[in-house]
Formats: sequence, C-alpha cells, structure tokens
Amino acid sequence: MYWKVEPGSGTDRISSLAEAAMLLREGETVAFPTETVYGLGADATNTEAVERIFKAKGRPSDNPLIVHIADRTQLSGLVEMESVTLDHQRLMDVFWPGPLTIVLPVRTGGISPLVTAGLATVGIRIPDHPVALELLREAGLPIAAPSANSSGRPSPTLAEHVRDDLDGRIGGLMDGGATGVGVESTVIQLADGELYILRPGGVTAEQLRSVLPNLRMHEPEREDVEASETPRAPGMKYTHYAPQGFMHIVQGDKAEAVMAWIQQDIRAARARGESTGVLTFEERASQYDADLVIACGSLSEPASIAHGLYAALRQFDQQGIAYIAAEGCPEVGIGLAIMNRLRKAAGHRLVRV
Repeated sequence: MYWKVEPGSGTDRISSLAEAAMLLREGETVAFPTETVYGLGADATNTEAVERIFKAKGRPSDNPLIVHIADRTQLSGLVEMESVTLDHQRLMDVFWPGPLTIVLPVRTGGISPLVTAGLATVGIRIPDHPVALELLREAGLPIAAPSANSSGRPSPTLAEHVRDDLDGRIGGLMDGGATGVGVESTVIQLADGELYILRPGGVTAEQLRSVLPNLRMHEPEREDVEASETPRAPGMKYTHYAPQGFMHIVQGDKAEAVMAWIQQDIRAARARGESTGVLTFEERASQYDADLVIACGSLSEPASIAHGLYAALRQFDQQGIAYIAAEGCPEVGIGLAIMNRLRKAAGHRLVRV
C-alpha cells in the first residue's frame, strides 16, 4: 500500500496513518519518513515481522536494528531501567525527539532477539518527524526500523528511493516528502562513566560534549569490524551506502592539489572508455570536467552536504556512471558522519594528496 501523507490533520492523513498502523500491528512492514532517512518498520516484539525486514532488505541477520518509540514511558518495557543513569536522562532531555540512538541493556523478553542480533543491548531513539511520531503513537508498538533500502545501497531520503529498492517487497510506504538531516542517527553508549560514539550521525560530538562535558568521549577509531564479530550498532560491519560504480575519495590539505589530482584521474578514466563522475561541493563544481559533476551542498554549510549525500550517490546510478571521484570534507561537526558514510560507500578507498 502507498499513502501520500500531506501536512495538516485532514481525514485522508488520519485514515492513512490508521491503515499503516494496522499493518504494523498485523506483523507487516511499513516504510515511513523520519528526520534522518526513511525507515523500514516492523513490530519489534514480533519475530516474524522483524524477519520480514531482513528479507525485504537482504540484510545480514547479525546486524542489529534500532528500535523507535514515541514516548519515554515505553522504555520500561524494552530496557533494564536501573541502567538508565542521570547522564542518559540528560541526553534524552536534550536530543529526544531527535537523531540520537542510545544503546542500553535490553530487558529479557522485551523484544524479538532478532532485533539485537544476539547482543545484550538494544539501541533506542525517538524520531523527530511528525509522520513517524504519529505512526508510532497510532500503532502503540515499539518499531524496529533500519533504513528502507536494499542492504548496502545508499539510504533513502525520498519515497521514490524506497520504491526503487523495495517495491513489491514491503507491506506499505508512507510518502512524507524529503527527509531533513539526510544521514542516520548518531549511536552512542555510556559505560563506566565514558561516552562511546559507535556511529557518528545527526548529533555531533561537539553537541554531545556540550551536554556531558565531564565524560571522556571516544569517537570511532575504525570504520568496520572483523567478519567474525557482531557489531554493537547498525552500520559498523558491512559495506553501506555504495553506488553501483567504482568510487574512491580524494582528500588533502590543499584544495588546488585535490582538484588537480581528481581532474587528472577523471581524464585517465575517460581514456579507458569509462563514464565519469565527480562528487564535490558548490564552491568547486565549476572546476571539473566529467560526464556528471554533482555539487553536494556547500562547504560553508556542512549540513547541506549531509542532506544531499545519499540522493547524489543514487544520481550517479541513475546516470549509469561507472567511475566516481569524491572530494572529502573536514571531519568536524556533521563532517565526521559525512566522511563515515563516504568511506563506507567507497569501500574505504581513499587517496591523500
């Protein structure tokens, strides 16, 4: 089923939300917009429903899912509440609803074991999107929801992206227009008085530090885990966000050197007969000559880069681009999340000049 969810509170919107919530209660999957990307949701307490998520996405079963709730009162049914400290509560006060996922000890029997991939913890968040919140309230369930894309593909920021990947494989799709942040939530865990960023995302390290300045913060030191390990959070283990063509990242301290290297690289690819693309920024797009040059936001507004990243990666596929050179951006603020996603999309192929 497909619903176009218009702003406001008309009867069509109310009816659409009621139908989608009923599908979730019946154990079906429903894709819906959040402030980060579109998610593919199912009842987190229903193992058969959660299995439908993995099947639709082609997602490895050892990759845990984030659980979305509408209200903090739902936490008591999902996690061990004695583990929720004042520091956790401070983060919730500031960033919920919002793009922050907090990993906590799971309550025995609270959710399907498929959600946690066998771990003793679960990631929880409250999304900051009116459609997502209304759907969660209407369903009255905790909803497990990874991004609504085929596993490994760029995450969807438009309903049409969901259709491109999952049409015919899911129960329903709520079209709420473009998402806002454009990259997934930040995933964090508190342990022994320290804060670990398991996945950078829509909440920056600087923002977290401003709320809990006394905690020692650990940012990700590596992008992936070994094949034998179960990741502690989604997006840590497998190649993600990848376009179909070959892509690598070019990064350096001097913009002129980076641009010169990329242009030479693109010329060589053209000489081999490959269609070429450059992923860059508004400030530099005019400096490149390739079959497709995409200005993904502005360096002066890093949030705009995050907002347009996944749509840009999909555009290369739509144009059949076989060889892509992507400019890296500074890894501060939201730039940490942008580079995390770019590295995964490029299979960690990075050139420093």
